[in-house]
Amino acid sequence: MLLKSIRHSLDELTSLLNQLCDEDYSKSCPALSNATIGEHTRHILEMFQCLQNGYESEVLNYDNRQRNKRIQTETEFAKQCISEIKSGLKSENKILYLEQHIDGLTMRIQSNYYRELIYNLEHCVHHKALIKVAVLKFDNVVIDDNFGVAQSTIEYRKQCVQ
Repeated sequence: MLLKSIRHSLDELTSLLNQLCDEDYSKSCPALSNATIGEHTRHILEMFQCLQNGYESEVLNYDNRQRNKRIQTETEFAKQCISEIKSGLKSENKILYLEQHIDGLTMRIQSNYYRELIYNLEHCVHHKALIKVAVLKFDNVVIDDNFGVAQSTIEYRKQCVQ
């Protein structure tokens, strides 16, 4: 179910990218403190890439992202990255160590792959909510009402309707 939810969330992002030209994708948005849809997309994708890159070594450091400008400026390249992330998702859980540099010190704590997948999914939803703010100014872009909405909120809204 977790992998299905991640694939669905990334598919929603791909659907959005299919509707944007590179110019709109990489245009700064005042409502996002002049960030771009592309920058938020890059951030989402690079977090997933970090997780994939750390799977074999079992050490994960989200600070060591590539910050690849192509992801944030080229929709086709971003869609290719999404496809690679989806095909690289693993079904086997295992222990991972999350490494982070804080105040000049390197901390390492135990985590696991599924916990980090959940983190990345929630992180993705959060950034999609920000992207949605930028997308609302485009009349020609259609996104689902639940784009950028947490699954728990969607479930809660369903209960309220009943």
